[in-house]
Amino acid sequence: MTKSDDKKSNKIRVAVLYGGRSAEHEVSLLSAANVIQYLDPAQFEVVPMGIDKQGNWFLGKDVFLKSLENKKVPKLYDSMNTWFTPEWIGKPVDQTFLPEKINSSHESSAFDVVFPAVHGTLCEDGALQGLLELAGVPYVGCGVLSSAIGMDKDISKRLVSQVGIAFAPYVVIKQEQWKNNPAHFSKHIQEKLSYPVFVKPVNTGSSIGITKVKTEDQLSSAIEEAFQFDVKVIVEKALDIFELEVAVLESLESNGEPIVSVVGEIKPRHEFYSYDAKYIDENGAELIIPAQIPSDIQEKARQMAKEIFSVLECEGMARVDLFLDKKTQQIYFNEINTIPGFTKISMYPKLMQASGIDYTALLSHLIHLAMKKHGQKRQL
Repeated sequence: MTKSDDKKSNKIRVAVLYGGRSAEHEVSLLSAANVIQYLDPAQFEVVPMGIDKQGNWFLGKDVFLKSLENKKVPKLYDSMNTWFTPEWIGKPVDQTFLPEKINSSHESSAFDVVFPAVHGTLCEDGALQGLLELAGVPYVGCGVLSSAIGMDKDISKRLVSQVGIAFAPYVVIKQEQWKNNPAHFSKHIQEKLSYPVFVKPVNTGSSIGITKVKTEDQLSSAIEEAFQFDVKVIVEKALDIFELEVAVLESLESNGEPIVSVVGEIKPRHEFYSYDAKYIDENGAELIIPAQIPSDIQEKARQMAKEIFSVLECEGMARVDLFLDKKTQQIYFNEINTIPGFTKISMYPKLMQASGIDYTALLSHLIHLAMKKHGQKRQL
């Protein structure tokens, strides 16, 4: 083995996972492209790992390039072209099977750690994390419990309420309940919340399936739209607020306090911070770092984000989204994102960079943290 081969073999092989079966498939490709671009080549060797919309898994850089070109992981019908399946996770790979797909100098496995650059249902809600736990594979980010809690906009609010954190009033509707008695919920929403309201699927991100409803006659179609993405919906009172975001990063130090970023502010140029405003329209929103709010309110927001990160048992990283009431200056919890976006315009890496941790250092921190925590679990 040459010196260069030996040096290469000592790099940590990072499987950057992208795609997935959720409605946030396309966003994931943008996040993965940025993660791959900014991983430190001196420390890491990248293994792109894609999941198409049918749930098939693929390894290799050529599929990733095709995915970016097509704006989705290409569907491959021939089972012989499936380069990776969930059953193989954590198992030794026969290198003769993947001679062109992976240029690997490792003899025992295709990768050392998984970096999930995926979002939404089955990716961010604990399902993927459970699979990786079963396989005994190190992975970046929150575990099964906090992923599942964080994805559910209803359950996460119930838990933070236990420590006195406020949120906008809302009503939960399950699909069968709505079908059986829509008039009941229409009346209940009018009485409890009044208009305008936001109708949201409980378990989606990137503002997918969300509608702002200004009058009662718009409610039914908005709820039906939300039920296209989940069997549980929340209808939340629309407040007159500033939208704030705070990035939280778990410390590498044992018993170290979480690292909390400066506060960022989002000023949507659309009706609200919709999917189009986030990803389609380059001028859809103005991202202000640090937020243009008083320093004492910034500090309250940072402390609230830190507390929410702890209460929801988060690990690795999370972006905490808050509302600041324009009249009362009350801070409300909106939601938490346990795999925040990593695109070039995403707030999480921008907030961390503004707080002294650049993109490359952030990725290295997360990977080393994942491997450290995995080592601790293996001792159990």
